[in-house]
Amino acid sequence: MSKKNVLITGANKSIGFETAREMGLLGYRVWLGSRDKSLGTLSVSRLVTDGIDARLVILDVRDTESVRAAAELVFKEDGKLDVLINNAGISGAQPIPPSEQEIGDIQSVYETNVFGPIRVTQAFLPLLKAAQKARVVMVSSGLGSLSWTSDPAHPYSRVDAMGYNSSKSALNAVTIAFSKEFAAFGISVNAVDPGYTATDFNGHSGYRTVAEAASGIVWLACLDSSAITGKFFFDQESAPW
Repeated sequence: MSKKNVLITGANKSIGFETAREMGLLGYRVWLGSRDKSLGTLSVSRLVTDGIDARLVILDVRDTESVRAAAELVFKEDGKLDVLINNAGISGAQPIPPSEQEIGDIQSVYETNVFGPIRVTQAFLPLLKAAQKARVVMVSSGLGSLSWTSDPAHPYSRVDAMGYNSSKSALNAVTIAFSKEFAAFGISVNAVDPGYTATDFNGHSGYRTVAEAASGIVWLACLDSSAITGKFFFDQESAPW
């Protein structure tokens, strides 16, 4: 039986790279998705140095042709995909009042954070179907939780980044939609909040490390049960939509 594999978008740095490293150490073949060939090549080399079976796939989630070519490459090499982790994302203009955020900026955020995961998941569905108990993980955010952001007592209620927050709320809805359809194929689809992590997104002001953020993603990606689907998690616990 062929080795299990995982494809991670936006994996050349930060949470995506750490997720790739941890999945690789667990024995998965890692397809490291990166828009930038040079950065992606460097990241793959770092993983290979650690003894990980890692391969670069040039993948821009905003570009349909790029996504199609990536799916064709993985199909040619492996014929299936066990785990898809939609990690690529952008923050958009922050901080800025919702009434002043440019429509173009919001559209750009949605193109990556919402349409990107849809585009990638649709393109890789045939490969996910070819695997047994395949899993899709949407890297969302607690800022997409309407319950948390509408609660004055919760810290997330003070972050009013309309474009980013609403894109993650939309991604959560996308998660539910795919989970309903994919259940018939034995494919689980779940979302995960990595928490406020020190990354380029926030000028490395987050209180969590990339290892802490990746641990929840890896846990969800390795769940051997298609029955757990259409859920939202934070640190292996159910989170409110």
